[in-house]
Amino acid sequence: MGDVLAGIHATWEFDTDAVLIRFERGIRTPKLFQSLRERRVPLAALSSVTLAPGKRGTVVLRAVPRPGADPLLEAAAGQLKDSHDPYRLVLPAESETLAEYYADELRALLGPDASEPADRFLIAAPEAPMRFKAYDGRAGFDGERVSFRWFWTGASTAKWKAGDQTFPVAELSGVEWRSPDAIDGYLRLLPRAAEGTVPVPGPALGSAAVTATGACPAADPMAGLSPGAASDTALPTAARPTRADQDPAAVVFGLGYGPVHESLPFAAAVLASVRRKQPAHMAPDTILAGAGRRDPADIAERIRHLGELHQAGLVTDEEFSVKKAQLLAEL
Repeated sequence: MGDVLAGIHATWEFDTDAVLIRFERGIRTPKLFQSLRERRVPLAALSSVTLAPGKRGTVVLRAVPRPGADPLLEAAAGQLKDSHDPYRLVLPAESETLAEYYADELRALLGPDASEPADRFLIAAPEAPMRFKAYDGRAGFDGERVSFRWFWTGASTAKWKAGDQTFPVAELSGVEWRSPDAIDGYLRLLPRAAEGTVPVPGPALGSAAVTATGACPAADPMAGLSPGAASDTALPTAARPTRADQDPAAVVFGLGYGPVHESLPFAAAVLASVRRKQPAHMAPDTILAGAGRRDPADIAERIRHLGELHQAGLVTDEEFSVKKAQLLAEL
């Protein structure tokens, strides 16, 4: 089509076989958009196009990617807020007729496989090298290896004793990202199971995927111990802790560490690299960290930790009430 449609925070440029999404860099633009800068979305990666009323006199044009087409959405596993959805173009209400025109044009160009999941990533992942600060360590990715370097002020005794970690992408089966907007946000690497072993899932199972049992980030008073030797070998799947703050293959978020615009592109880049390294018959694991019912004991532990944060003044009365209600709703 070759046309351009400018909205709030982003501009869509339409080509014959793709949509180029360019994000603005203004102070009001979500940081995730600024981090992504731009995305080329092949029409073959789309399943549908929608147009709906937005807030405060706006309309929202949304391109809906096919499941499995975008490593960013695969890593996010449904946890992105609407305001952070890179496929939503918010337009003034007076642009509704124009937006409807482009929506119809895009729908007419969708391929016969639009309703089917993609068998490979069709949208490019953010490029390495990448790094970000988590609550308990610094995460780095050079395109071939993921490294975790622990902070003595935040890492648990288990991680400090295990030492700094390095994980070759070829030894991973996928990633698990739980949004830092949650109480127990983290990024966990999923080591590839050894031959003849069966991965042991967490205590709860979702309808579509394994549900991870998260843990609230907490500093460990024993974290000042001397670190052990660095390890290049991931823990066997069956022996891995269910709590992210005890797992040397995970970094935890919290208190401003591991924000979405840093940790999610990182997770997507690792996931895309894992997919490239795996044999064609294997698919990387991406756990839906928010699905399914939780273990009541885990919920109680998280509420207890939330109460400690509240008493310490790190969580407001309103935040405490809202988050506690969310946790109870997971039972």
